[in-house]
Amino acid sequence: QVQLVESGGGLVQAGGSLRLSCVHTGGVFRFDGMGWYRQAPGKQRARVAYITRDGSTNYEDSVKGRFTISRDNAKNTTYLQMDNLKVEDTAVYYCNRLLGPALLPSFSWGQGTQVTVSS
Repeated sequence: QVQLVESGGGLVQAGGSLRLSCVHTGGVFRFDGMGWYRQAPGKQRARVAYITRDGSTNYEDSVKGRFTISRDNAKNTTYLQMDNLKVEDTAVYYCNRLLGPALLPSFSWGQGTQVTVSS
């Protein structure tokens, strides 16, 4: 059974930085990437970044140049470095393993980590 545990969120002023961590364990099959998602109040969960098995990365337009996704395979951990945070980045952030050519999130979501950016 795959487990996803996010951490590193908190309250930060606009312009500040946070580094989120996602420890993902369990399962014996390969997966095709890792993604970070966020869900703001009243909005649907949406992907903000992903990293593929070969290390390629992709970002949602609003976070390009501010967020950086990385991973440590030995630690089964994926990170999201968030710099120059904006009020609109406020959300609960989740990670998931991605499967298939469409890189879809394929496992039960963890509890997420709350990021709150104040003005």
